[in-house]
This record gives sequence, structure tokens and C-alpha cells, in this order.
Amino acid sequence: MNAGFDADAFSIAILRALAEAPGEGGMSLPRLGKRLGQGASVVMRQLTLMGDAALGGVRGPGWVRVVQQDERWVAHLTDAGRAMVDSLPADDNPC
Repeated sequence: MNAGFDADAFSIAILRALAEAPGEGGMSLPRLGKRLGQGASVVMRQLTLMGDAALGGVRGPGWVRVVQQDERWVAHLTDAGRAMVDSLPADDNPC
């Protein structure tokens, strides 16, 4: 994990949602946004921070990668993201 990035509640919600995606399929940005109650642009900004790109000279933690498949953007967990999800305490948000 990158010491320069703290997992806030929104990041954790994204990680958990992606962890629940079936197989290696990832989740489209519109679907992820709908699931989290946020617009796709808000989700994309957060995913950018959670990727491995360097912003302001600080590399992100590399928990996610976003790829374009056909005409849609899809977010996937990386191995580092799965490790982060595995290290999280149990979700105490009842559904």
C-alpha cells in the first residue's frame, strides 16, 4: 500500500463494490456510480487517485485500473486492490 494515500470511506466503498463484481469482469463506471449513488465523473476522479498514476509527484496505491472496453470504461481491482480489500475489517454497513 502507498503511504501517500489513505483509504477513505468512498475509496473503501469502491474497493468493496469492485471486489463483488463477478470474476475478472470488473464493473462499468455508470454501474459503479449507480451502486455508490454518485455520478460517473465523481467515481472516475476517485478511481484516478486509486490507480498507479503519479499525481503531483506522488504515485497512487495502484488498487484499481480503468480500461476502455468497446465504448465503455470499466474499473477492475488489481492484485494490490484485492489485498487491500482482504485487509479491511468486516463491513458493518447492514444491507
